[in-house]
Amino acid sequence: MKQVDYIIVGCGLAGIAFMEQLMAANKSFVVFDDTSQQSSVVAGGLYNPVVLKRFTSVWKSNEQLQLALPMYQHIENKLQISIDYKVPVYRRFASMEEQNNWFAASDNPLLTKYLSPKIIKNSNPNIKAEYGFGEVLDTGRIDTSSLITAYKKFLLENNLLFEETFQYHQLNIQETDVSYQDVWASQIVFAEGFGLEHNPFFNYLPLKESKGELLTIYAPALKIDYILKSSVFILPLGEDLYHVGATYNWKDKTNAVTKEGREELLNKLKTFLNCNFEVVDQVAGIRPTVKDRRPLVGRHPEHNNLYILNGLGTRGVMIGPYVAKQLFNFIEQHEVLEDEININRF
Repeated sequence: MKQVDYIIVGCGLAGIAFMEQLMAANKSFVVFDDTSQQSSVVAGGLYNPVVLKRFTSVWKSNEQLQLALPMYQHIENKLQISIDYKVPVYRRFASMEEQNNWFAASDNPLLTKYLSPKIIKNSNPNIKAEYGFGEVLDTGRIDTSSLITAYKKFLLENNLLFEETFQYHQLNIQETDVSYQDVWASQIVFAEGFGLEHNPFFNYLPLKESKGELLTIYAPALKIDYILKSSVFILPLGEDLYHVGATYNWKDKTNAVTKEGREELLNKLKTFLNCNFEVVDQVAGIRPTVKDRRPLVGRHPEHNNLYILNGLGTRGVMIGPYVAKQLFNFIEQHEVLEDEININRF
């Protein structure tokens, strides 16, 4: 039997953020992941402290960024990779009313540090933006695909990752520990995204599927070095490649790309893009979302060594490190979880 402090199920953004907490505290662990959940891999990876549809502050945005950005920098240094790209976000205005709403929002004490009060005039003939743009500060993107690929390689090299489907019926739960196959652990944390629907211990929680699809386009004439947010976002990747996203489908529970998703993104894109482009890729994944837009964090109501870290929704790169630290402190320091994220609310 291999003895560790933690078993972790899931190697997406939530799982990785929790592993970083464990390693910082010299806690031992192993991870089980079968790559069935793709939402972290196919995510746009944007971190942005402002809800640009309504010009409001993201929940706990300051606290989230203060934890998330140093964590990603630490991972970059540890794994010798580049994943954090500082890119400004330009919000395209569709009317004078949106401009006025932007000015009003920039006076909000919660948003002043993030919303530039200057209107940026559009000088790019390939973009329709007669009312210009508003710039969001302290933004960027995490290359989630490169992050997860490199992190899994690191785990494999250190014999910490089992690339297989977790068999829940094989989990042996005792009063003070758990065992699974030949691994014994004090605690187990389930961070499996929408895979939660198959988890007999936590599938009573109201996790909702939100399928998202993302295109990659080749647009050599576009030439933008900022993230453009309109009815869809355009995110520069370099070499004239751009991500375009994203869709929200509340019924489809598969990771398969669809013609409908592609057409929805292209139709929206063509309303404000003037140049020719070519679609070179399309991906899809199921976001783990919750009806009250808050994560699912906490301890099983009957088993004291079973925990959940889930429901990161559309802002996983920002919120993952924040809730991972909350869960770690809850388990190890006996700190109280915030009511807004505690699964006891259900």
